[in-house]
Amino acid sequence: ENGVRKSETTCDRLKEVKTEDTETNMTLKDEVKRARLMKFASAAFYAFCSFFIIVVSLVYVSRNWAATIIILYVAKMNKAIHFQDFDKSIPGKIFPLPLLYVGNHVSGLGGTQKLSLPMFTVLRKFTILLTMMMESRILRKSFAPPLVCSVLAIVVGALVAASSDLSFNAEGYTFVLLNDVFTAASGVYTKKKLGMEGLGKYGVLFYNAFIIIIPTVLASAYTGDLEKALTFEGWMSVTFVFYFLLSCVMGFILMYSIILCSYYNTALTTTVVGAIKNVAVMYIGMFIGGDYIFSWTNFIGLNICISAALIYSYITFHSSGSSETNVKPAEDKLSIHITENHLEKT
Repeated sequence: ENGVRKSETTCDRLKEVKTEDTETNMTLKDEVKRARLMKFASAAFYAFCSFFIIVVSLVYVSRNWAATIIILYVAKMNKAIHFQDFDKSIPGKIFPLPLLYVGNHVSGLGGTQKLSLPMFTVLRKFTILLTMMMESRILRKSFAPPLVCSVLAIVVGALVAASSDLSFNAEGYTFVLLNDVFTAASGVYTKKKLGMEGLGKYGVLFYNAFIIIIPTVLASAYTGDLEKALTFEGWMSVTFVFYFLLSCVMGFILMYSIILCSYYNTALTTTVVGAIKNVAVMYIGMFIGGDYIFSWTNFIGLNICISAALIYSYITFHSSGSSETNVKPAEDKLSIHITENHLEKT
């Protein structure tokens, strides 16, 4: 009788283990699906915001930082979001992000004035290659060979697209290549800072804007732009104020979408998404605006760029889904050993 009871207990235990394994397996599958959805959704959100706000000039970047500070501070005061209060450890945690952002915007403005659009576009594509190299070096991230090949194909496509306009301007090249370095470093260090304890998505965004806005306002005052903005006659126009506030909010949403995309994806993926948006804008420019000059080399290069970027996106997001089938929870194996004494008793 004791042996029979033990055998029944063993069977019950086996059923419990199988039930636990099934529940664990389902939970892991749900987590993988959610992670895959968040990676894709955050990237799509960034692409949409970046495309929508393209009409907003970089000249107004300071107001975006101000809007970011106000929106996040109000949300924190109302306990809608949470991030670490300011203390002496914050500057050490957030740097060098503010310096990289300032360098990114300054070099970006300098480069656009010195080069033609095709040449500017091809040089900006080197940001993707630099991001991959920095992420491998700083974050110890490794990339699969197909991803590396797709990144190289994007750069090659940009070179082909600009081959019909090989104008050289030393100052312009310097500004744009510096812009590439600052952009790549900003993306990689943003990803790194998102893992800092106490900061999170909102902390990185808030304190980065809080530190940046001070030198930005001082620089605006020094150049006279601040005085021009304050004495602008359009402040009396309701329509202008409406669009001004709308652009401020959209500037915040764009920066938040970049942080969100970097949080759920690699810095390289965020950069590639931006490249897809840029190529999409050039496609639209072929039909709207009338300033696109068609050439087969440019058109073929653009198609190489967008094809390689889409292949990269497919591999990146599909790998998350395919890994779902490879996720196997650790199984607790229960071994049953029936001794001769048990057999004799039964």
